[in-house]
Formats: sequence, structure tokens, C-alpha cells
Amino acid sequence: MSDILIVDDERDIRELISDILKDEGYSTRLAANSTDCMRSVTDETPALMILDIWLKDSEMDGIDILKSVKRDYPEVPIIIISGHGNIELAVAAIKQGAYDFIEKPFNIDQLLVVIRRAMETSRLRRENSALRKKGGDSAEMIGNSAAFRTMLSQLDKVTKSNGRVMLTGPSGAGKEVAARYVHVNSTRADAPFVVVNCAQIEADRMEEVLFGRESGERGIEPGLLEQADGGVIYFDEVADMPLGTQSKILRVLVDQQFLRVGGSEKIKVDLRVLSSTSRALEAEIAAGRFREELYHRLNVVPVPVPSLSERREDIPVLADHFVEVLNRSQGLPLRRLSDEASALMQTMAWPGNVRQLRNVIERILILGDGSDEIDVTEVPVEEERGPDKEGRVVLSGSLAMLPLREAREAFEREYLLTQINRFGGNISKTAQFVGMERSALHRKLKSLNVVTTNRAGGRIARVDELTEDAAE
Repeated sequence: MSDILIVDDERDIRELISDILKDEGYSTRLAANSTDCMRSVTDETPALMILDIWLKDSEMDGIDILKSVKRDYPEVPIIIISGHGNIELAVAAIKQGAYDFIEKPFNIDQLLVVIRRAMETSRLRRENSALRKKGGDSAEMIGNSAAFRTMLSQLDKVTKSNGRVMLTGPSGAGKEVAARYVHVNSTRADAPFVVVNCAQIEADRMEEVLFGRESGERGIEPGLLEQADGGVIYFDEVADMPLGTQSKILRVLVDQQFLRVGGSEKIKVDLRVLSSTSRALEAEIAAGRFREELYHRLNVVPVPVPSLSERREDIPVLADHFVEVLNRSQGLPLRRLSDEASALMQTMAWPGNVRQLRNVIERILILGDGSDEIDVTEVPVEEERGPDKEGRVVLSGSLAMLPLREAREAFEREYLLTQINRFGGNISKTAQFVGMERSALHRKLKSLNVVTTNRAGGRIARVDELTEDAAE
């Protein structure tokens, strides 16, 4: 799609514009009336159209053609030309989606300027469309921890099927990235990936957004379901979908067809459905806010997405990845984490999960001093989590009120819990980092009632009655 379609009922004008464009290196096609024009567009979508507003011996005039092409091929820029131009006609054409309006007789230099700009617009629209179809945002999965590998193994098992997948996990953990990973590794990778942000769409507009609309004034406006035909539709935070819409989506899942709002003809679609939630849908069902039958339809293959606290081992590699991404996308400096900064990040609380980590890395790169290494002092932490400016540790109120022995035990317990979780439950790595013999660390954990247990494909530490340590 790199040629320009020229539509004019005057042969001399068609050929003049074509000769000019060929001299500039463009390829062209010519049409004398609406029938030839629409046939040419259907055979192969042009990169740009130059369209005369008045066409003799045609079933459609330029405005009618403009409406039809913009409805079915919205990415194609259309330049309107006319020998009878006036302000009202120009405004009407622009309102209907024309890229620009040029009056005959036109200035060749002016025409070429407009065409060059329109062709650049066309190129950008095609690139954006291709990115949207392939998922747009990165679908790259980054991590080495046991919890991450367990999730990735589950995702790999469902990529080639057509089964519905429900991704669960806290906000910011990377559920949409996981959904995109399924899409780009599936047989539908070249088809659209359409995201429905259920939490961001107003309830009274949800059905119009999903199913589209038909009206006499505005014509046909396809909805997200129609746009996703042949590909994947991803319901993000599906718990926020209105109850009334839930019943209609359930019917779409059963019949693979629906009606546009205001329409009478059923639209058939071929869709793979992925969904996600950060809420417990069982509780939403019990509260009457989510339909149980829809839950069972969507939850064919449940895949938990671990929080960042469950995969602390991955923080250094994720941080390096975000540095590279931000360097490519924003030109921010390429820097690496110091060992001290990496260790601190692995002990921090991350309520915003992977999304919060990316934001922290971006903040560091923007505000940093430009050195090659990110120092520990550049990592933003809560005040009570570390030393103050004089090197004194700021104690929480509850810890400051304890006797020394209890305060020491509380500190040691929290410190060792943090380090064990940081290393994914690996006692040997924890012992090496904290500077203790492995056997001595086991004795210390036993005295503090800290045990390691398996969860979400990895190991975590918790306070409990001591049991025998699981094999590593």
C-alpha cells in the first residue's frame, strides 16, 4: 500500500497530477468516476487519495466517496480538490474526515507539500495500526525466579490453543504483558489484539464501545468486538464490567455474534478471549456484582501472575531491562545498578509491583547525575526504612517501645524474612549475603520461628512453628 489514487472526471487533470507525482517518485492509479474509484480501493487500499468533489456521470459525489472510504478505511488520508471551492464545502469535507482541501486551479508546489505531509501521515497510521495488531506495548517476559518460571510455563501451554485464560494478580504485576505474550506467541499473532479497559469505560457507554453503533446520521461505527475479529480481545479488570453488559458478553461467548447498538443485523465474530482481575471474583459473585456463569466461561485456564514481592530475585534484571527500554524510547541515559542499589531494591516494599519499579527507574534516570552507575543514595525509599542524614536508623514507634532483647529479635526476624524472600527462599544464598554459616542461619531461623514454605512456584519465608527445612 504505497501508491496514490487520483479520482477526477477530467482526464487532463488526472494525467497532469499523475505525471507530476511520478516525477517525484510516487506510483499512481487513476479513476474517472465513483464506480472505478470504489473498485480500485477495494482491490488494493491506497496510501493516499486525491479526490475531486464533483464527478460527472457518477453514482456518488466526492463527499459520498469520502464518507464511505473513511468509514471502511479510516487510515487512508484523502485530499479533496475542486474547481468550485468555497468555505462551506471545505468545512464540510474536513468535518467528514478529509486531510486537506485544495481549490482548482492549484499551485503545484502547494499540492506537493500537502501530498508529502499526507503520505507521512499515512505511513505513521499504517505503522501504528501494525503495532496495535501485534499488541503495541512490549510482550517481552523478563525474569528468572521460580515464581516467574512457573507462570511462564503455564502461559506457554496455552499460547497455541484457543482456550480462554483468566489472569489474576495484584495491580501492576504485569497481567497485560502476560496477555500480550500469549497473543504474540499464538496462531493469531498477526491479527488484532484489542484491549477493553473495563475500569475506565463509563458504564452507560460500555455497550456502545464494545458492540458499536448504527445510526442514520453517523452511519456504522464498529465497536471493539468487531475490531478484534479474527484476533484477541482482552478484558482488563473484568470485575468492573457492568452487570447488564456481563449478560450480553456471556451471550457473545456462546454464540460468537451480537447486534450493534441501534442495529438489526447480527455481526459474527471469531474471537479469542483473555481477561484479568486484581479482585477475588468469587467474592464479587457472592456480593451479586459478577455473574457466576460468565466467571466459569472466562476462567477456563486460570493463570496467577505473581506480585513483585514473590519474585524479588527478578528485580535487578527487571531494572536493567527498564533502563534499556527507557533509553530506546526516551533517550534516557544507559546506567547500571550498583550492587548496593540492587540489594536495597530487593528489600523494599513494592505495593505497585512491576509498574512501580519501572516508574522508580524512570525517576532515577531523569533526576540522576549521569554517571554510569546508579548509587544506593539515588534509590527513593521511605524515611523509616533506612538511615537518616546523620547515619542513624529511624525506628518505628512500635519498635522503639520494646525492650532491647525483644526489639533485637523483632529486627532480626524482619531482616532475615526480607533477605530470604529476596533470594526466593534459597538458604545458601541468604547465608552468603548476611555473612553467616548455613548451619548457623538455620539455628537462628529456628530460634526466631521462621520457616520457608513453597508458594506460587517459589519459596517464601514466614513466621510459624518451626518445621524441617524443605530441600532446596
